[in-house]
Amino acid sequence: MRVIGLMSGTSADGVDAALVEWPDGVGERPRPFRLLAFREDSFSDDFRERIHRVAAARVPGERALAELASLDVELGARFATAAAAVARDAGLELSAIDAIASHGQTVAHHPELSATLQIGNPSVIAERTGCTTIADFRQRDIAAGGEGAPLAPFFHWVAFGEADEARAVLNLGGIANITWIPRGAVAEDVVAFDVGPANALIDGVVVIASGGSERMDRDGARAARGQVDETLLRRLLDDDFLRRPPPKSTGRERYGLAEAESLAAEWREAGRAIDDLVSTLVAFTAESIGRACRDFLQSSPSAAASGVERLLVGGGGARNPSLMRALRDALPDAVIEPFDAVGVPAAAAEAMAFSLMGRNALLGLPNHLPRCTGASRAAVLGQIVPGARPGRWVQS
Repeated sequence: MRVIGLMSGTSADGVDAALVEWPDGVGERPRPFRLLAFREDSFSDDFRERIHRVAAARVPGERALAELASLDVELGARFATAAAAVARDAGLELSAIDAIASHGQTVAHHPELSATLQIGNPSVIAERTGCTTIADFRQRDIAAGGEGAPLAPFFHWVAFGEADEARAVLNLGGIANITWIPRGAVAEDVVAFDVGPANALIDGVVVIASGGSERMDRDGARAARGQVDETLLRRLLDDDFLRRPPPKSTGRERYGLAEAESLAAEWREAGRAIDDLVSTLVAFTAESIGRACRDFLQSSPSAAASGVERLLVGGGGARNPSLMRALRDALPDAVIEPFDAVGVPAAAAEAMAFSLMGRNALLGLPNHLPRCTGASRAAVLGQIVPGARPGRWVQS
């Protein structure tokens, strides 16, 4: 089965598209699988800022709903374009694709209200590509009592779980999330949760400080020049969300534009170098991950016997040398490697995760880990929009 996975993360940098070929059997944990093509299509600065303004509730009231509806359609069109492009990259026509699975773009995530919202209209994707499209994965998990996140751990278990090694899998996107996979783990053994911010605050502060001329701390250069402010670091680490045990999830509502603006303003008023703030935020991200591993992974019964034997890292933060150095300082005993070391391109992993979830949804198989999200049971996540061509896969 060939399924295109589409992902636009918390940072709203653009669309990641991965075309994966899954075995035709109906097993819940399909292996082996093959990545046929992957691409990253960036959003313009203006379009990215529109998404961030909607997510931060910065659109004036009389325009807010119109802008939300407009972005829903525009994102659907961009996702459809990315799907067609990744099929071409693999030398395939869209008629050879069984389905498209789209995460969409999260603009609101409030598990405390049993609510989450992803936009990027799947009907637009289906109409423009002719492909059956699966979307709105998070909604069903929330309806089943979960937080709607994290969802990628299902793919982590499928792709990275091994009989002879315990592994932790860390994704450094806008938000950091971690998955603990004991040796020989079955689905019920996996522990996963959102740790806290990864790139969201770092990127936000850099954008504000540079007046928008920089979107990120490229190559960790600012953090490398700066000095960690221990007083601010202690204050940031004194955080109720970091202390809260899993399952838990978070997003830009907590660690987004408003928080970045507050920190940047405080720093400017104190006359401090912005690079020191960036360095402190990198240390905050790394130390919060280290504490999460010690507090919520090593204390689990399955971890006590074996520990985290290897930490596999993906997401945009894996390309930040300063963040990776800080992470090694926070976890000095761990072997830390990129996803690529075990055969999964780090940049493609999240899009591949939704490709897998789409594959399982078409087959009527569970495609999340209830223990990780807090859902009451294993469900089939995702709403299916049929394509123009009859598919050979139907739900049982």
